[in-house]
Amino acid sequence: MRMPHTENLDIMTTPTIVSPKKNISKKTPSKKTPAKPPVLAKKMIARDISWLSFNARVLQEAADPSVPLRERIRFLGIFSNNLDEFFRVRVATLKRMMSINKATKMHLEENPGKIVDQIQTNVIDQQREFDRIWKDIAHELEAQHIFLRTEKHLNKEQQKFVLNYFNEQVRTNIIPLMIESIQQFPILRDKSIYLAVVLARQDNSVRQKFALIEIPSNVLPRFIILPSKEGEHDIILLEDLIRFCLPHVFSYFGYDKFSSHIIKVTRDAELDIDNDISDSLIHQIEKGLKDRRKGKPVRFVYDKDIDPLLLEYLIRRLGLSGKDNLIPGARIHNFKDFMDFPDSIFPPHSHRKTFIHPLFNDAPSVMHVIQRQDVMLHFPYHSFDTIIDLLREAAIDPNVSSIKITAYRLARNSKIVNALVNAARNGKHVTVVLELRARFDEAANIDWKSRLEDEGVKVFLGVPDMKVHAKLCVIKKRIGNKTVQCGFVSTGNLNERTAEVYGDHCLLTANRSVIADINRVFSYLENTRHDVKILEGCKTLPVSPLNMRDTYLRLIDREIKNAKNKKKAGMVLKMNSLSDPILITKLYEAAKAGVDIKMVIRGICCAYTENKKWKKDITAVSIVDEYLEHARVFIFHHGGAEKVFIASCDWMVRNLDHRVEAAVPITDPAIRKELADIMNIQLSGNVKARILDNQQTNQYKKDGDKKIRTQIEIYKYLREKQYH
Repeated sequence: MRMPHTENLDIMTTPTIVSPKKNISKKTPSKKTPAKPPVLAKKMIARDISWLSFNARVLQEAADPSVPLRERIRFLGIFSNNLDEFFRVRVATLKRMMSINKATKMHLEENPGKIVDQIQTNVIDQQREFDRIWKDIAHELEAQHIFLRTEKHLNKEQQKFVLNYFNEQVRTNIIPLMIESIQQFPILRDKSIYLAVVLARQDNSVRQKFALIEIPSNVLPRFIILPSKEGEHDIILLEDLIRFCLPHVFSYFGYDKFSSHIIKVTRDAELDIDNDISDSLIHQIEKGLKDRRKGKPVRFVYDKDIDPLLLEYLIRRLGLSGKDNLIPGARIHNFKDFMDFPDSIFPPHSHRKTFIHPLFNDAPSVMHVIQRQDVMLHFPYHSFDTIIDLLREAAIDPNVSSIKITAYRLARNSKIVNALVNAARNGKHVTVVLELRARFDEAANIDWKSRLEDEGVKVFLGVPDMKVHAKLCVIKKRIGNKTVQCGFVSTGNLNERTAEVYGDHCLLTANRSVIADINRVFSYLENTRHDVKILEGCKTLPVSPLNMRDTYLRLIDREIKNAKNKKKAGMVLKMNSLSDPILITKLYEAAKAGVDIKMVIRGICCAYTENKKWKKDITAVSIVDEYLEHARVFIFHHGGAEKVFIASCDWMVRNLDHRVEAAVPITDPAIRKELADIMNIQLSGNVKARILDNQQTNQYKKDGDKKIRTQIEIYKYLREKQYH
């Protein structure tokens, strides 16, 4: 699962179960609302504890000796990056909830203090397991003649190389902070690691002093390959290179004895954007980004072998206490950088290659194919190039008049943006709905806004108090006196980089009813008042925040009714996270009635799956493998006339009430079967699937005589599939 940095986690903002935001009309048509809202289930798994269970599954991949060594190292990096973001967002949110000092019905977490205590216990246990796995991996690296050298294990040639590298590359990028002489303790930056140094003399003739050095891994490589013997690879970490050079850094102080240990502070990453209408949204976000740098510390990680006096001093100056998350760790921190561990030292790894969907092989026009029939792309098996080709074609086709598209997270050097810019240069009316509040991508999206507007693209910034998370596009074309339109609805971001590693589905279509609703969503997003009545016109697409949850509730009710009438009833649900209390309550009701419920949930699952009072327990698995399972698929038996949807959103309060999301029904029988086949493969997996039981102990699913690794089987299925 070669996941890029932030989207792998999909961290949640604080969930609420209040009614939708004030700009959502309370006059939603009654026929789309359940007659009686269900009583919320009291028995649910705390979502933060469930998320830690998910991250433990990532750690399992790092521990698995059958996983290639390079990938095991990367999984350690993913685990570390996930945990950093978890503390920045979720633990920070829980701590703010604790500060209220009273219960609030806004939040699912009834006892945030208890959850924080449980998080602390679980994280320390996982840290011990992490350290054990890393030791095993380090031994395996040595067996492959790959050595991580510290400052104490360098030969003379390497010492000379390190000193030269320090003088040429590092010296000008570090400025030691003599922290005892600074009245206002410096703000330690989130995502950075610091070398905490004790300076002393061997003869104890002067009092020891403390200093901090920020490791400049944002501008220099964390891993430096050293001169090595033939057949070996010696690597030193940047902080260890600096450790070796400490006598040169502090030469003018006269100290000759140094001890140093890595520390790291994780800060509250919430952007508290107020409703001051005199400030533009961009200004508020830029202010929030600055505030994030000095957010309250929510975790302090340190080398467990650190000098006790230095540790006590740092905790006091940082304003921390025993109630804060103080995590003792091993020598190395910020393991997220290990996602970029040097590839060159490993043997070439054969990998499944993405391929163009057969219907587009040798097709001169992507739009022409879509006009003939619906096509479903499955990433990362199918190439994302088809989406790029569609937009490029639209950019140069003289008959295309307009392109409208949503953008949540974009690749660093986005080909999507390049195609849109060229379309604008070619005189097309290009509209981009850009979400500035995509967590940890805010600054990048502000830059994209400027570039797009400079090129003549019309940019909308979404809806106040909501994120636009729907993945939509519509292209309008004039042929003679006739206007034709096509577009797509996707489960994943329009990001060619993440499309290489995220498992997603994208429906390319010219279906008139689907296109009409996509246009309605864009009309809503472009409307300055964001009038929800525009969304009420959607006849085909379920959309949030209007009727997405209600659509699923009605479909589940149909299955419950059929089960009670002794008819076949079932559903297959795939999503990243399940935490919405209303839908979980309805699932419990369905299980009690005997509905056959099968779920594939990668991350959070707040629902219990076993209950003696149910006629049928829920079957639920989580698949963690090379690719990140990111798609959302919902299949309802519906009396034999299957209802199949793909969607941009999970079953979470934030997605259903506080975001603009879209699902699309799949009407093409061949595509419905294709999705059902893929889901059946995932449900039959017994290599990378873990059972989501009530305790979420992450036991591997081991049934069946034949080993089925789902991502390999899906690749084979799609590679061999014949299309007509």
